[in-house]
Amino acid sequence: MHPIAKSYLYWTGCAANYDVRIAAIVKATTKVIRAAGIEVNFLGEEEACTGDAARRLGEEGLFQQLALQNIATLKRHRVERIVTHCAHCFHVLKNEYPSFGADFEVYHHSELIAQLLREDRVRLKPDTHSVATLHDSCYVGRYNGIFDAPREILRAVHGADTVEMPRHREQSFCCGAGGANYWYDAPKKETAGVIRIREAVQAGAQTVVAECPFCIKMLEQGTQSAVAGNGVRVRDIAEIVAEALNEEDVAAQRASGNHQHRDQMKERL
Repeated sequence: MHPIAKSYLYWTGCAANYDVRIAAIVKATTKVIRAAGIEVNFLGEEEACTGDAARRLGEEGLFQQLALQNIATLKRHRVERIVTHCAHCFHVLKNEYPSFGADFEVYHHSELIAQLLREDRVRLKPDTHSVATLHDSCYVGRYNGIFDAPREILRAVHGADTVEMPRHREQSFCCGAGGANYWYDAPKKETAGVIRIREAVQAGAQTVVAECPFCIKMLEQGTQSAVAGNGVRVRDIAEIVAEALNEEDVAAQRASGNHQHRDQMKERL
């Protein structure tokens, strides 16, 4: 990560616009970043799908159309830095869009939040009520080599109450949604989500933390299995931080932000 900037464009991704569960992750991420005094901006209705699923399914023409459209929009708004909670959006924006003229700094929210914690920009009240484990999302971990940042966050919130599943880091287990598998059902005895939740339970975890909306949905489906569920809850990495935020610091930062806004308005007048 480079030095933390004063503002970021938050790429919310398609799932957050259609699924209230994933919209909650956007709220949590925004809360954490703003608690550090950083401005968060959105494209709103101008944000289109990155085209990740289209490319995985072989619709290269549609992918390129979406990529060029999104790049033009971002350049029109003079965007320099992008943060996103979506592992798939992150990978495409960071690694595949540059071939079409993109020149933006792109960060996964786990990277930014870990740095905020490292620099003491946000303070937490640790959660000691449950043992947590991390599910390494493919497009964060194996594709982009981000393994330490989410674990820093996990330790900051849960302290020593963290465990690793047998398959983790480079040897992690896909949730089953990658490659556009989220949109169709292949014949199988058990879903990947059920298998993964069982591994978490066997490792002694009560909370499974993930870094991708697709993983969240697949893992939550796994908790619905009477065989594997066993009361396990699934949370995004930003949600555990938002829930552990020291609200006094958040209130102070919000008040500071309001004062700054008023000062800026006075300068303009």
